[in-house]
Amino acid sequence: MIVGANRAFTHEGREYHIQAEDLGEEAGCFEVRVYEHGAVLWNKRVPYADVLDRGLPRPAQEDTLREMMQKTLHTVQAAIVKGKLARE
Repeated sequence: MIVGANRAFTHEGREYHIQAEDLGEEAGCFEVRVYEHGAVLWNKRVPYADVLDRGLPRPAQEDTLREMMQKTLHTVQAAIVKGKLARE
């Protein structure tokens, strides 16, 4: 299990915190949340069963999941900048 990944950034005067948290191999997914001032603005579960099915050695599996999390954080940040995530 990987604990997660975080990213904080400011866009148009608003401060966001994007977090990816591994929900464990049993769930086979991680959850991504966007926070502003401690309130969850958006969340989504991202499955990774395909990574588990590859049968990679533990270090390679964890590296792959970390990379997925980082790419997801980047994609979510880009979506916020482009106005594609619902905002209040």
